[in-house]
Amino acid sequence: MIQGYFTFVLHSHIPWVLGHGRWPHGTDWLNEATAECYIPILEQLYKLVNKGCNPQLTIGFTPILQEQLQSRHFAKEFEYYLTHKIEAARKDMREFSRTGDKDFMQVAQMWLAHYTRMKLLFHKKFQKKLITAFKNLQDKNRIEIITSAATHGYLPLLKHDRSVSAQIELGVRVYEKNFRQPPRGIWLPECAYRPPYRWKAPVGHDHTTMYRKGIDEFLSKNHLAYFIIDAHLLRGGKAIGVYLARFKALKNLWQQYRKEMVRSKKNYRKQPQEVYLVASNPSVQPVALLTRDPKTALQVWSGEVGYPGDAYYLDFHKKRFPSGLRYWRVTNPKIDLALKKAYEPTHVEEKIKEHARHFVSIVKEIARAYYEKHKTCAYICTPFDTELFGHWWFEGPRWLSYVLQYIDKEEDIALATGSTMVEHAEPDRIITLPEGSWGEGGYHYIWLNKWTEWTWRRVYEAEDTFYPLYDQYRHSRSNTKIAALQQLSRELLLLQASDWQFLISTWSARDYAEHRFSKHYENFKILASIIKKRRIAWKDRLFLADLEEQDSCFSDMPLSLFK
Repeated sequence: MIQGYFTFVLHSHIPWVLGHGRWPHGTDWLNEATAECYIPILEQLYKLVNKGCNPQLTIGFTPILQEQLQSRHFAKEFEYYLTHKIEAARKDMREFSRTGDKDFMQVAQMWLAHYTRMKLLFHKKFQKKLITAFKNLQDKNRIEIITSAATHGYLPLLKHDRSVSAQIELGVRVYEKNFRQPPRGIWLPECAYRPPYRWKAPVGHDHTTMYRKGIDEFLSKNHLAYFIIDAHLLRGGKAIGVYLARFKALKNLWQQYRKEMVRSKKNYRKQPQEVYLVASNPSVQPVALLTRDPKTALQVWSGEVGYPGDAYYLDFHKKRFPSGLRYWRVTNPKIDLALKKAYEPTHVEEKIKEHARHFVSIVKEIARAYYEKHKTCAYICTPFDTELFGHWWFEGPRWLSYVLQYIDKEEDIALATGSTMVEHAEPDRIITLPEGSWGEGGYHYIWLNKWTEWTWRRVYEAEDTFYPLYDQYRHSRSNTKIAALQQLSRELLLLQASDWQFLISTWSARDYAEHRFSKHYENFKILASIIKKRRIAWKDRLFLADLEEQDSCFSDMPLSLFK
């Protein structure tokens, strides 16, 4: 008797970094994620399938990440990166051989084997086409791939509904181009949702109040069947903490929402283990939602109380100079880096299996308890950023593989993709959702605060500039102006990426984020001025050509997207 269905939902995203630096910030972000996450997860999935296991993993790739993984520039960059890492491991091995350091020698050998295997898999098994490798698994119904917004724009805070629509529709178009079928599910950037209400920009001098559609209405328009939210949104969105008191713009937004929000007349006692429908506009098709299960998520997400903080796992923060390779284990997540002990690759596999078995026992207990109480199946969804598995938690892909393998053998719980869970659940209860995200505080604080307010002023200015220009020039007879308008739309999409505010707020790469945002804003302004000119000078054509090469994403994007 099946008591519950379980799915991992992995969200893969790297902002547009090709042509915008390499190290410490830039293309190496993409290289690291590929070598430590995407290929290792692919490797584990293919191994599972070869063993007869049906992993039923749900994994998403943002359109901007798909564009990069499909780029001819990426393969060259990644090959250079792997060659550099292999040589770095060899240099460390020569040094450890000279000093007689046997503990570090076995870790260096591990790194040499890892990067050599990644290079072999990338070239031989996957033929440099990682998106195709994932597509082949989906074509065989082993996994489900979902989409996201084009450049991971933070949808609730974008000023115009046309911007929200373009981000989502382009996400569907890019998916269909690469996977040859329409997507069923979508990962909303930062799991951020906004219901319909009369909205005005939280920053800037435009105090116009306008009616904004609920995010779900755009999903329904694009025939997307489901999306994922955090548990606190399901339960009422009260996890806003003290952030509203700290920043006036957030408080004003929250007051707008509270004033305008119309709640469902039926007050269900909502559970994360159930599948519900959202339909902010009764004239459109409802969209299903899956809710992050808090208990299982904490076991993996937390670096202190979760599995990644175990003493024997590879420490993320301490690296050896100049190779940049990691040689130490966590030891204790709270001790000084100087006190970390050497990593022991041969001793960690049993620990991974132990944690996998423990996780499966938690999933079974949740399913059993829910089934006994409600006499119906539990639908357990555990979503994470893909980059957690392998990059932040080196052993993560192997742990993921063991969990899928163990659950596949269970009789009372079953693996299922997001679409399968929605089909099995046959949801018929329509609920309303509050505004919020899965970010700290449950609201928009990480993306809108005193450090990022200036970015939103420029995003709103760019949106207000773009649409009148688009309406005026989209049928221009000048090929150069059409090309400039197409590039202008790319710069707007790149400007809207939520990554810049996140990196600024978390201080993880603040200078890089501020520079990238400012550069896209500057490019946008120059392009807008070029489009307005009666005669376009030669230097303007050169500027446009250089920008088309550097920011070459979405090269086949139709301008009709922004109507």
